[in-house]
Amino acid sequence: MDSAAKLLLPGIDYFQVVFTMPDKLSSLALGNRREIFDLLFRSAWHALKQVIEDEQQFEAAASMILHLWNQHLESHIHLHAFVPSGGPSLTVGRPTADASCRSECSDESSLKVPGEWKTARPPVHLRQDRLWLVDADELRLAFRTEFLKGLHSLHRRDKLKLTGEWRFLRQTAAFEVWLEPLEEKAWVTFIQASPEHSSPEHVLRYLARYLTGGPISDRRLLRHEDGRVTFLARTGTTHGGSDETEAVEVSGAEFVRRWSLFIFPKGYTKTRRYGGFSNYHRKRYLLECSELLSVVADKPVAPDVTESAEYDGERRCPHCETPLLCVSATEKSSWCDVMRSSSRPGWYDDG
Repeated sequence: MDSAAKLLLPGIDYFQVVFTMPDKLSSLALGNRREIFDLLFRSAWHALKQVIEDEQQFEAAASMILHLWNQHLESHIHLHAFVPSGGPSLTVGRPTADASCRSECSDESSLKVPGEWKTARPPVHLRQDRLWLVDADELRLAFRTEFLKGLHSLHRRDKLKLTGEWRFLRQTAAFEVWLEPLEEKAWVTFIQASPEHSSPEHVLRYLARYLTGGPISDRRLLRHEDGRVTFLARTGTTHGGSDETEAVEVSGAEFVRRWSLFIFPKGYTKTRRYGGFSNYHRKRYLLECSELLSVVADKPVAPDVTESAEYDGERRCPHCETPLLCVSATEKSSWCDVMRSSSRPGWYDDG
């Protein structure tokens, strides 16, 4: 993740967004790994880009990592996306003249107004001081729409291998019927902001574990006796799982079968960058972001209420000036503490 760390911008919050493919598609994906994995990357990025631009109106960027398994070594195909909480505005700083004027202008900069940095903000009916990226429901819907559209396209272009028990899906009508439940189901996306006292580097450090090694670490292997393999796995199926573990015993052949499911296609790239982080845009994007952020940093900050000459030592309601009483105050735990607790998100897997 050293190269990914070079993408970090000072003073910016970053989010982790997890896109999970429905279990029903797991077997289809095993026979069409490259096609389905590519579709998952494309669908997740197109959905993320669309919702960020429509809702927040800044240029999107993301670094994505593909992960294929869960604690029991069962198929669980999903993407982890590392996403900045802001970017260059799409409405301020864009060209103000059309291409026909370009040849008549000696100074290209005259075609643009000064750019602006935009940070993601929640809707007005929600707390404005909360960390926010996009509406999770809108992202789920966009992800489902993009993926199913791509799946229909693969089938129409005869790009899916459908043999054996899958042969019946070669017929368009049968394929449509088979997909109907997925068109009604709510797909899973999970937006996770890093805890208050953590840093973007902490997030990258955790994500780096998905780039190396296999689906299970040696310390989770308990024994191999009489042709049976026993290993540790966390219990629970909900986000965050559980701190409790259980011993899972399978035959040696079954263990090898499960492990082999997670071998990527030869030469497959399981981490990719999109938008402002892509190879094509990265240099321009990071330079533009740095310039815009330096302008934001140089802007005078409005005086805090504590610096006002009229401030009497009490926090007051901004609307009616009634003194506020602090009932309780709780500091957020550090990222590392959260990841070791029962509150950790479901995408976390300690190998």
